[in-house]
Amino acid sequence: MEHRGIGPSVPVVKAAQAIGTLRSRWADLTDANPGHSRWYVDRFKAMAASGADLVGEARLVDALAPRGATILDAGCGPGRHAGHLHRAGHTVVGVDLDPVLIEAAEADDPGPAYHVGDLATFELPKGAPSAYDVILCAGNVMTFLHPGTRRAVLANFARWLAPDGRVVVGFGLSRGYAPADFEADAAASGLRVQQTFGTWDLRPFDAASDFLVALLARA
Repeated sequence: MEHRGIGPSVPVVKAAQAIGTLRSRWADLTDANPGHSRWYVDRFKAMAASGADLVGEARLVDALAPRGATILDAGCGPGRHAGHLHRAGHTVVGVDLDPVLIEAAEADDPGPAYHVGDLATFELPKGAPSAYDVILCAGNVMTFLHPGTRRAVLANFARWLAPDGRVVVGFGLSRGYAPADFEADAAASGLRVQQTFGTWDLRPFDAASDFLVALLARA
């Protein structure tokens, strides 16, 4: 007997399982060098102590968001953006693959709800907001993903986005992910690129740009 409406179809489940086997470049990096995550945390602590501006991305998101917004920091790392946005009065959820970075976020920037998870297969936990006014994906996260999971991650962003919400993505263009490929992946995942810039302070994007900041919305 065929049963309908009970859960995802077998092809959907198998596709999700296959995506879950694709390892991110960050996972490969930390496996090869187990001390890399702690080095990364310490590096940004040292930069903060020296007075470096480390929250420009969060200031942009704060400007885009309504007051008291729901914000997802996708690939939140040690929490500097999530913490800044929480202190600005937003409800913030941070997700990162690396438990060392999540542990540092919980210790150094408490307030947001932090979760260890793979953005390609992550399901929002019970009690978390189900829709987000802004989704931030900074820190070259998109280029650390396995190329085979990029569309799955972007599709999750589309699924989690509020109807009028926006996704803000930034990554370096020397990391093997061309803007045209990113735009095609976004379009295939239910998102459309609204605007592109060359920096987090919204300098124009042009042929000489070595960085992409893109604002996306639901297609």
